[in-house]
Amino acid sequence: MFSSETLLYFVYVLAAASVILAAEALYVTYVKGRARAGTINRRLKRLADEVPAEQALQGLLRERGLTSSGDYLFGAVTLNRLYTQSGVTGNPLTFVAIFILAGLIVALLLVLLAAASAATAFIAFLVVAFVFPLLYLRRARNKRILRFARQLPDALDMIVRSLRAGHPISVAVGLVAREMPDPLGTEFGIVADEVTFGLSMEQAARKLSERVGFEGLHLLSVSLSIQSKTGGNLTEILANLSKVLRERQKLRLKIRALSAEGRFSAWVISLFPIVMFGILALVAPSYYGAVWGNPLIFPVFTIFGVWALLGDFIMYRMVNFDF
Repeated sequence: MFSSETLLYFVYVLAAASVILAAEALYVTYVKGRARAGTINRRLKRLADEVPAEQALQGLLRERGLTSSGDYLFGAVTLNRLYTQSGVTGNPLTFVAIFILAGLIVALLLVLLAAASAATAFIAFLVVAFVFPLLYLRRARNKRILRFARQLPDALDMIVRSLRAGHPISVAVGLVAREMPDPLGTEFGIVADEVTFGLSMEQAARKLSERVGFEGLHLLSVSLSIQSKTGGNLTEILANLSKVLRERQKLRLKIRALSAEGRFSAWVISLFPIVMFGILALVAPSYYGAVWGNPLIFPVFTIFGVWALLGDFIMYRMVNFDF
């Protein structure tokens, strides 16, 4: 039989071991959480969940409106392409359903609370359910392409250094997928997975160009296709392409700097009449008198509004152009 003192020591040892094990469990959980939070792109987060690579690839493609083979999921190719290139993740049908539901709610609120006519409610439904999502997707696509354009030269430089170190192109692309953040990291990760599962590098690059919509990736796809058919120094080709893309980015930023005054003037000229009209309506509601009852007021305002929009469009084209 153990003495009471030996039993007490044994209890102390068990208590100490329990505390150590609990602390270790908390530490491991914390480290795993930090490691997951520290992953730099969406693909790595999926792989961190110990999801098989093929299943992770199919999930990444499906949430972008694509099939497991990388083709468009729906027959409306133009809309499907816009959704894919916007980078919005999630079920496309859910995305559409949210805006349609929001449009119905807005239309019902206008009818019930504002006593709006059926035509006004229907127009509001069309704007919220169809116009807003298109504008949102276009804006998201443009912002994503700009981020991709800033990242691509660095990614090409990384591929060039990897090729010079003796790695094959597939390994170099996989390195970019591990080291670069989104949106480029996940997109190049999809390319690496597609090459692993049987596609050629040229086919994977062409699909990448279609998914992103950036013209620099089209140049990359063409360069890889030509090099695979005619041969040549791939390292030199990619290095030159990186240099060209950097110069184009510098030129784009220079154009934005030079056109900043024009863009600011366009905003001031466009908003000044609206702001002044609002101020007068608040400070002196009777300033315009009985002019609103004149039958000419609506056609005059329509003509002036169209003329102002035409001027805005001309100024927009003056400061936004392809080169």
